[in-house]
Amino acid sequence: MAETALTGTTVAEVLAELAELEDPKTREVNEKHGDDHGVNLSKLRALGKRLKTQQELASRLWETDDTAARLLAILICRPKAFERDELDVMLREARTPKVHDWLVNYVVKKNPHSEELRLAWSADPDPVVASAGWALTTERVAKKPEGLDLAGLLDVIEAQMKEAPARLQWAMNHCLAQIGIEHAEHRTRAIDIGERLEVLKDYPTSPGCTSPFAPVWITEMVRRQHDK
Repeated sequence: MAETALTGTTVAEVLAELAELEDPKTREVNEKHGDDHGVNLSKLRALGKRLKTQQELASRLWETDDTAARLLAILICRPKAFERDELDVMLREARTPKVHDWLVNYVVKKNPHSEELRLAWSADPDPVVASAGWALTTERVAKKPEGLDLAGLLDVIEAQMKEAPARLQWAMNHCLAQIGIEHAEHRTRAIDIGERLEVLKDYPTSPGCTSPFAPVWITEMVRRQHDK
């Protein structure tokens, strides 16, 4: 019983600290991207570093449904400790883009069930869930392409990306660019698909940043590889 009380106090203490870190201007910027929290991410990471890995605390923080608490939970959890079904539920609960993104990149990619989830999520009717499947596919395109049907992926992207909802479209576009960057034999086709579909062609890009428009992205990254 004492342990439960201690855990409860710890969650309360962490939530109080997160409340102190809340900044109205940061929240205003984040809310424009669909993220309902006002904690500076550098400060959040510093807090995560101080707390170190605490799986039980991470689980309790996730249960609060508070965005900043969930981001912190992702930083202090043990990625390999989650079962497949747990991660599936968590992804569907991840309401905001940042929680979704961090969960996929910091937890699911390091979990032994990632390939199984990649296949299941890629075929999911929910476009946000499907976008997680595409993010995992992009990771494989870059790091472990053996066994992937790259031509088949390009077929799906060509047929579906133009009309896909925003987050799914973004994930498919990233996969398209990664195929073009990493696999020279598919590069011409990847650039051609990007040019014809014109997805993210007019996306505002800050000076010094690479455009997410696939033909520009592919060309620039290949150029950098050659310059190394």
